[in-house]
This record gives sequence, C-alpha cells and structure tokens, in this order.
Amino acid sequence: MHHKTTIAMNKNDRKRLAELIDQIQELVNEVDEIGQAEQEKFDNLTEGLQQSERGQKYQEVADAIESACSDIEDALSNLSDYV
Repeated sequence: MHHKTTIAMNKNDRKRLAELIDQIQELVNEVDEIGQAEQEKFDNLTEGLQQSERGQKYQEVADAIESACSDIEDALSNLSDYV
C-alpha cells in the first residue's frame, strides 16, 4: 500500500511536478479517446466480423490502450502524493 510521504521538495519543484502530472493526464485522456474509438469500431461490427482478424485487432488495441492508460493513471496518482 502506498502511503503519503513528506519529501524535501521545494515549492517550485512541487509546482512543476503538478504541472507535468496535469499535462501527462491530458495526454492519457487523448490516448484513452483513441482506445474508446477502437472499442466502438469493434462494438459496431457484426458478431461475425467481431470474430474476424480485423475485429480481433480492434479489440486488442482497445484493451491494450485501456490497460496502459490505467497503469499510467496509477503512476500519476502515486506522483500526486508528492505535490
């Protein structure tokens, strides 16, 4: 379990870290939108096409993006403990 820790970081460094966290979160949101678009492509396919190679690729990409975004958001949450 991650606990909030006080570290020796000056005000300017904490502010810059907070800004970078916000910027990264904005990028994660954009990447997540791409993943949602891939998921929507998959969802709009007929069941037969969902089982095709193309359908499976849409699903794989959507799942990979969702997983990566979740991992990055976890890391950002941990970093946020220090600002």
